[in-house]
Amino acid sequence: MKRKLILEDGTEFVGEGFGGELDSIGEVVFHTSMAGYQEVISDPSNYGQIITFTYPLVGNYGINRDDFESIQPVIKGIVVKEACEFPSNWRSNMSLDEFLKLKNIPGIAGIDTRMLTRLIRDKGTLKGAICGYEENKESVLAQLQSDSLSHDAVKKVSATKPFPSPGRGKSVVVVDFGVKHGILRELTERGCDIKVVPYHTSAEEIISLNPDGVLLSNGPGNPEQIQEVCEMIQEVQRHFPLFGIGLGHQLFALANGCKSEKMTSGHRGSSYPVKELETGKIIFTSQNHGYEVVESSIDSTVLTITHKALNGGSIEGIKHNQYLAFSLQYEPEASPGSEDGKKAFDHFLNILNEQNGRVEHHAKTY
Repeated sequence: MKRKLILEDGTEFVGEGFGGELDSIGEVVFHTSMAGYQEVISDPSNYGQIITFTYPLVGNYGINRDDFESIQPVIKGIVVKEACEFPSNWRSNMSLDEFLKLKNIPGIAGIDTRMLTRLIRDKGTLKGAICGYEENKESVLAQLQSDSLSHDAVKKVSATKPFPSPGRGKSVVVVDFGVKHGILRELTERGCDIKVVPYHTSAEEIISLNPDGVLLSNGPGNPEQIQEVCEMIQEVQRHFPLFGIGLGHQLFALANGCKSEKMTSGHRGSSYPVKELETGKIIFTSQNHGYEVVESSIDSTVLTITHKALNGGSIEGIKHNQYLAFSLQYEPEASPGSEDGKKAFDHFLNILNEQNGRVEHHAKTY
């Protein structure tokens, strides 16, 4: 069944449809991971996006029960060069096509993904539509012009009520901006008693839970669209050790006086090199973000840069100079990708184990 991908600049690709058969509009981005498509498809940070996979063959090991980063995917579609029809892996429960049909997510295969990726790199992310082959291009372009991308992405993916993931160790409140299961897995492996709360939870409510530490999760969209959470972050960081990841990193920066901006095409992949400024060490990281903290805006704040990307120089880590609070732009839990960054969870747990009720001090880099 022939289908089309039409971009808002008028570029049109024709390919073979698979997965769900509905028409869909979303932000077209590209992801460079060679594996881990299941985690990418189910990552809540990808809300509203049409994901282009640059690796030429996708679906070859199928879909399994273990590698989901959320229960319900929230992407608008996927674009691949070739979709494998008959996966081969002992963990596979179903094919990619079967899974996308089950979740009603459209896919399109057989197009020039290299050309599409280069176009996005040059022009930046674009709105696009996956639609039927017979659809009129002009009417689709008119729809793309009139359709605005969601401004309440976090609201759509955050938990609506608090819920626990019980453990016997340190108590950690996870503020859910679209948390990946990988983050919860890392905390669980370290014995943490986890309480996940919605993104709009007040500082007073978090303080009443009396945690040992607070984690600001990853999530989708523009951090400046939910600046109302900055007041909560400002108060919480005064009381408990705090760790921000992804969107949580950007919101931590905004809460302390920084600015953010949209990147041209973002960082989405599993092997981005990042430099730890204090040690000079290079780690390879998994990343998935379209916004970044503006470096010049950090100078007049109480924050210090701890990590920078080698490709492009974007800010990948910051710490507070007075409180036990730090954040990372990259995804230390990986899922998928390099696991070099997982030591950040150990660093966070070390802080929780070592602190004796005194949060204010000059934080160490790890």
